[in-house]
Amino acid sequence: MVFYFTGTGNSLYIAKQIEENPLSIPQVMRGKQREFTADSIGIVAPVYGHEVPPMVREFMKKFVFHTDYFYMILTYGNRHGGAAELAKKLCDECGISVSYINVIMMVDNWLPGFDMNEQKKIDKGIDENLAVILADLNARKNMIAEVTDTDRAAHRQFLDNMSRMPADVWQHLLRVTDACIGCGVCEKVCPAASVHVVDGKAVHIPGNCQTCLACAHACPQKAIQLTIPEKNPDARYRNEHISLKEIVEANCQISEKMENQ
Repeated sequence: MVFYFTGTGNSLYIAKQIEENPLSIPQVMRGKQREFTADSIGIVAPVYGHEVPPMVREFMKKFVFHTDYFYMILTYGNRHGGAAELAKKLCDECGISVSYINVIMMVDNWLPGFDMNEQKKIDKGIDENLAVILADLNARKNMIAEVTDTDRAAHRQFLDNMSRMPADVWQHLLRVTDACIGCGVCEKVCPAASVHVVDGKAVHIPGNCQTCLACAHACPQKAIQLTIPEKNPDARYRNEHISLKEIVEANCQISEKMENQ
């Protein structure tokens, strides 16, 4: 049993290599089932600021997992900042006995820091690293990925930088330009129901935004941009192995729109 959270398809791609039909965390959280039992249970998720998205954290805190082998695979794009160690701490806080946590580098979709066109050119050894992870899981290996002092320092620096900003700074990261045609793609790919089309134009609603940037990356008009400078406002990304339809199925929070896909 594999659960995943995805914004632009990286974590969904990894989850599908582990299990053919992984379960979307945003969709599972809409359901009534709160306990899961399986021989092994895994979570595949990206890290934002070196930690899992708020929704994944909430999922781990509120749901109960019965298994002899719980694992986490964390996708990141540039620097993981000790993500495995931070995830182990989260598991401990949630009362989850975790057997394996590993990280895998993929395309970084963080628009303020990276040009998507350049990111897609970098060979990050995904296939080779994924093969190691799959072999580890198949062998039921017990391991928490190594974290260095440099990784920890990077996370401390990040926290220090964040301490100087408003607590809700990431809730105000997105803006909708006049290029919006009201197609609704942004609304369908949002895992947190933070984007809605109102009177023919998308509106971003702060409060529960996961800053996954799924809406910005999926907008066919590039009408959703950021309130801070981007490396390349004309470049966007979706994992080449994942379709837009799959992102919608994973994240859409509007039932009637899901049925019409």
